[in-house]
Amino acid sequence: MQVQAITKNVRMSAQKMREVVRQIQGLPAAQAHAILQAVPRKGARVVAKTLKSAIANAEDLKEHKQDYKEMRTDRLFIKEAVAQTASTLRRFTPKARGSAGPILKRSCHIKIVLSD
Repeated sequence: MQVQAITKNVRMSAQKMREVVRQIQGLPAAQAHAILQAVPRKGARVVAKTLKSAIANAEDLKEHKQDYKEMRTDRLFIKEAVAQTASTLRRFTPKARGSAGPILKRSCHIKIVLSD
């Protein structure tokens, strides 16, 4: 059985978020949550929130769906954790001689899939 949680349009580049997501790949959910509490990055807080949402989704499915009754939430592990690129805001800053330089404000989507 699998459950997932997706956080969309996080205002951080996918490259920075992938560094955090790689640390929890394949770990048990409880251990991954403990690791994310110790990581001093903004991305770790967002990934922890997404992981917490995935665990809550598992508990909710266990409570309401017959197929998920035998799923044990204490044995959940992270099957897949990815950070994908989202839309980019394009802004411009003035440069010398009347030209303009681009500013790219990147976003990402975080997807966490848990399995027992």
